[in-house]
Amino acid sequence: MNPVSAAYHAVFGETEHGLPTARPPALRILACGAVDDGKSTLIGRLLYESGAVPDDQRVALAADSRRYGTADGEIDFALLTDGLEAERERNITIDVAYRYMSTARRDFIIADTPGHEQYTANMATGASQCEVGIILVDAVRGLRPQTFRHAAICSILGIRHVVLAVNKMDGVGFSQERLGQIVEAFAPAAKHLQLDMVAIPISARRGDNVVSISAAMPWYQGVTLLQYLEQLEVPRSDGEASLRLPIQGMSRTPEGERLYTGTIAAGGLSLGDRVKVAVGGAEAVIQRLIGSEGPVERAEAGTAVAVTLSPEIDLGRGDLLWSGPGAPACSSHFSAHVVWFAEQSLFAGRDYELRLGTLTSPVTVTAIRGKLDIISGARIAATEITRDEIAICHLATPGMIAFDSYAQCPATGGFLLINRATGETVAAGMVRNALDRGSNLFAQALTIDRKAREDLLGQKGAVLWFTGLSGAGKSTIADGLERRLHAKRKLTILLDGDNVRLGLNRDLGFTEGDRVENLRRVAEVARLMVDAGLIVLCSFISPFAADRAMVRERLAGTPFFEIFVDAPLDICEQRDPKGLYAKARRGEIRNFTGLDSAYEQPSAPDLHLDTGRYGADELADRIVRLLMEQGIAT
Repeated sequence: MNPVSAAYHAVFGETEHGLPTARPPALRILACGAVDDGKSTLIGRLLYESGAVPDDQRVALAADSRRYGTADGEIDFALLTDGLEAERERNITIDVAYRYMSTARRDFIIADTPGHEQYTANMATGASQCEVGIILVDAVRGLRPQTFRHAAICSILGIRHVVLAVNKMDGVGFSQERLGQIVEAFAPAAKHLQLDMVAIPISARRGDNVVSISAAMPWYQGVTLLQYLEQLEVPRSDGEASLRLPIQGMSRTPEGERLYTGTIAAGGLSLGDRVKVAVGGAEAVIQRLIGSEGPVERAEAGTAVAVTLSPEIDLGRGDLLWSGPGAPACSSHFSAHVVWFAEQSLFAGRDYELRLGTLTSPVTVTAIRGKLDIISGARIAATEITRDEIAICHLATPGMIAFDSYAQCPATGGFLLINRATGETVAAGMVRNALDRGSNLFAQALTIDRKAREDLLGQKGAVLWFTGLSGAGKSTIADGLERRLHAKRKLTILLDGDNVRLGLNRDLGFTEGDRVENLRRVAEVARLMVDAGLIVLCSFISPFAADRAMVRERLAGTPFFEIFVDAPLDICEQRDPKGLYAKARRGEIRNFTGLDSAYEQPSAPDLHLDTGRYGADELADRIVRLLMEQGIAT
């Protein structure tokens, strides 16, 4: 143990009577702040001075400090935490790194999270299990937007205790006035975000007020950072909390019983307990309870278990067992905070894959109710959410799901949104509350279904979705196809982009958000029409892959054909039947697809039609042959 650490433990490691103090549970700490505010240096010093760095690593640290360091030949504590070679060479933190340290009074788990805006996703991941946040601020530079963004994420993730660690006080002459300016500027946001904030002036590089009180700031009468962390009391949920057991899978015992597996997310579970299924309300008794070492009488939160139920209930992955005084919410609509990670903006109407605990489900962002102003913490109006912004959204799933508010149970209230076309994680979300509309809406069972209507018409319903640039030939081919199907006595309907916008969607423009809503409405209309047994032809530019995936998802269970009508941009401009390209080139039309708005070509369309090489009649005949092969245009 180094001399500073030994001195610390000699002073603080025992009570005044020389007896060991009661050891509280390990404290989970989030360290964050804007880039170069010094959080890696601070964590490194805490590890170093608490005795968490072995002698051989101290020797290596000294060598690394000479090679990579930025501390003028002295120990560069940041190198203890910036473990990736890319981070060392660039002097930044990229990934979330978890560090462990202990003092005589407490154990600590520290999440060192990135400061750059493009790594906000990593920061949100690191914050999800933490109980106290250390937000560093460079005393010289002052507060920055990322400082407020991190404070907002702490708040919505339920971290109420925050240390505003004003670092590099040596750079401002240890000025009490400078500390006051920073605290005064940050206080309104902390109040609005309901953060319990403590400000501590420090110099991580020198060690002032990190472990020992600084002689350079005699005006500061508070505790050191380490003292604050050791003494902080954080309310903990215990085994008396309501049980939450998300079902991960099902297998069979040798006797043939259904054996359900999962990890207890909250509360505790005992042999013989009566539990309920959140969606549906079925009840059963825990007949067998098995832990990692075999049968047990009781298991607590965080424990992986397998259970058998009496009577047996048909459960699947994503179902939730619960018991206790607090029932989870069951709804298909909910409100949530959403931290957006993707380059492509978020708009209402987009569909994603929801991953909430063990549950996977399609989900639609039905409304954007605003976004957080990261400086004030207030909600402001918004229709588009860009990367690293925090939105308040309404979301809807096709059926009832079970969840809690994130504040009540993070494990059953936190979720991810996945772009189903790319597999990219685009957002992290925190459930705020269920929306009543989800609990009061029920799909009406109808006596006459699609099959009955198809039998009456003597045909099978289907949707053909024509996509491509303006001027590629979508409407021409669709019109030719409809004439051919009509000649075969097939009942059809052609939904054309311009025609729909002149009526149903005349209130929409051509921003990305309006395009999303335009296609959502069309998809719903197409679904109603195919349910009536019609062959529905949809001719829309539909430039974004995510929106075409949304259409396909909404029409799941329906014969659906994505038809890419392809022509080079220069040929489309030469055709320009409506004069739109010319207007766009003159600046009279904004957000025109192919020019100042992107078109994402389908990666695997059901048909790829090249109108630069083949005529519209030949291509329409090709579609008829496809429909005949599929038993639709017999």
